[in-house]
Order: sequence, then structure tokens, then C-alpha cells
Amino acid sequence: MPPIHHRIRVQVFDEFRVLCSESKLERTADQTLHATSETRARTDSPGLRLDIVVADDETVRRLNSEYRGLDQTTDVLAFSFEHEGEYMGDDSPPASADDFDFILPPREETWLGEVIISYPQAVRQARQSGRDEGRELTALLVHGVLHLLGYDHVDPAEEAAMKALESLILDRVMSHE
Repeated sequence: MPPIHHRIRVQVFDEFRVLCSESKLERTADQTLHATSETRARTDSPGLRLDIVVADDETVRRLNSEYRGLDQTTDVLAFSFEHEGEYMGDDSPPASADDFDFILPPREETWLGEVIISYPQAVRQARQSGRDEGRELTALLVHGVLHLLGYDHVDPAEEAAMKALESLILDRVMSHE
């Protein structure tokens, strides 16, 4: 079987462009996709498409408020076309992807969705835990991509499985630097 090629698009807000490597983010996402059985199970698709955005606190807070009902900054958001996240607000959630019909041509890539990371929050978390900022950003990206693939941490068993896979992938990614 020929290798699966993924199309990963990275957008970094201008103020963070010199602080993080778009190519490293792309490689990290690609390695995460290749390391999971969920990705390999999608052999009917010539590849997967994923968008990554490294944004500011204000943008991530606004998205978290609008799409999750939580008016607070968070570190990473994952917007999947296949796995709907939990809306935690008191009001009604916005329209879901299920409310729309997306028709893709045959053999089009499967669009997993989008991972959005708050760079300032990643830096704060790295400093609080004594970790390297680059490693924290990498860990958040791995976490977000795994959410797009359907992994979650709602119950303890799911959380343990997700953390173990995150750790394995993060060690692989960091060893290839």
C-alpha cells in the first residue's frame, strides 16, 4: 500500500511567528497522525487534512465561549468534523456540523478539523510546570490532534489511554528533533 500523505496547513498569528516553527508543527501533526491506528484505518482516503492555528488568548477565549460555552482562556481547542465536543454553557450551542450537508468529491481527503492553540497560555503553562515552551506547544498539538481522532479524557480509563498515547508520541517527536 502506498504511504498516506496528509495535507496539514499551519497558520501562526504574526506576533508568534518568530517564536514557533511552522514546519515543526506540521511535522508533529504528521507524526501524530501516522502513529495512531485510527489514522491507518482510514485507508479509503488518500490522506487526511488538518488545519493548525497558533493564536492569541483573546481569539481562543472567544472561540471557547462561542463553541463550548466557557468564557475563559484555554490552552487548546479541537474542532472536529467527526466528533462533536461537549457544549458546557447554559445557553444553546451554535449550529453543529450535523445541521449542514458537506459534499466532497470522491477520493477527496478526509478533513479532520482544526486545532487552535493559545500561544500565551502554552507559555504560561510551560513556565508554571518548569517545562520548555517548545515541548509544551508540541504536547498541546499532539493532544488536540488526538481529540480530532476521537480520543478523549472524560472518564479515567479514556484519560489514561489518551495520556499514554500522548506520552509515546511526544517522546517520538522530541527524539526526532
